[in-house]
Amino acid sequence: MAFDPTVTGADRRMRRARAGALVSLAVGTASALALPAIGLTREPAGPRVALGAVGLGAVAVVLAGAVYVAVTPDVRDTARRRCRVAFAVVAALSVPLAAPVAVGAWPTWAWLGASLVGAVPLVARFRAVPPVAAAVVAVAAAVATTTGTPVVRSVVVSGGIGLGLAAVNGFQVWFWDMLVQAGRGQLAQARLAAAQERLRFAGDVHDLLGHHLTVIALKAELAARLAPTDAERAGREAAEAQRLAATALAELRRTVHGYRRVDLAEQAAAVGQVLRSSGVRCTVVSPAGELPAEAAAQLAAVLREAGTNVLRHSRAGWCRIEIDQEADVARMTVTNDGARVASAPDRHSHGLRGLAERLAAVGGELRTHREDGIFTVEATVPTAS
Repeated sequence: MAFDPTVTGADRRMRRARAGALVSLAVGTASALALPAIGLTREPAGPRVALGAVGLGAVAVVLAGAVYVAVTPDVRDTARRRCRVAFAVVAALSVPLAAPVAVGAWPTWAWLGASLVGAVPLVARFRAVPPVAAAVVAVAAAVATTTGTPVVRSVVVSGGIGLGLAAVNGFQVWFWDMLVQAGRGQLAQARLAAAQERLRFAGDVHDLLGHHLTVIALKAELAARLAPTDAERAGREAAEAQRLAATALAELRRTVHGYRRVDLAEQAAAVGQVLRSSGVRCTVVSPAGELPAEAAAQLAAVLREAGTNVLRHSRAGWCRIEIDQEADVARMTVTNDGARVASAPDRHSHGLRGLAERLAAVGGELRTHREDGIFTVEATVPTAS
């Protein structure tokens, strides 16, 4: 089957999930940084405002990078380590830069410390939160004692609010990591299903050609031995080897082009497995009996094209494949909920048009229907000999 499981609706869903996680974490981080920024508006001394703005800006830049790294699976470990080092350096520098801002009017560094505690899950494992929170609380208490501001308020802000932010960010990062692992698992399953189908096809080719090639080799060896003593018989053996080679080549061509006997139920099950591995709920209803070889081959071609379209060109959440036979007609219906609204056929519809012409040549018919987000492909072929 011509499936490429690396380009699927599941990939599009993962991109949308990543964008959602990125926006959510960025908004939460920006909101947390808005609270220490209030201190800049309450500080009358210009130099302190400038230094505080520098410290707050450096923290914002590092946290923006941390948010990006947290939701980007393919970032190298060196980039993650650099992000952690930058986080630690900026956190240390923020104390002398932001602590003197709005002393007595606003606990500027306590709020900044809460933001730092909340950002720990973005740059390290969640188990790093308690020691970092303890260190931040200690610094906040020291800053409050030195500047003569209420110690309890600073501790509650930096510790309590910080741990709450860390819990929220940690859950979002954990959930994103789970989505990434699930997506990789689905991709691995889809590739495995495709590999199994290739192995099945390779086994068919081996079974088809193995006997022929063995006999051809024996005939050629016999002809070579007989050539010096019995040229007439050697010629007959050589002619027989040539006939077997031609027969094997013809059968191989029929296999490659799908004209030999096809197990349609088996192929439908394989397509269903690939779709399920790619995150599409798939139901397969196979025919009660065995379809004629020609009808099965025609429907198998439609099945491959329809399955590929569901994977590549739709946003399907479910798909149903149903094959049945009534009187002298075999019918296959492939339905999914991933139809896109379009005023005219797009470039992806050429495959189905080609299949419609192919079915028409054998007296069959291919119909497509789109309604309320549901796309249906229905193929019928005659089964009467």
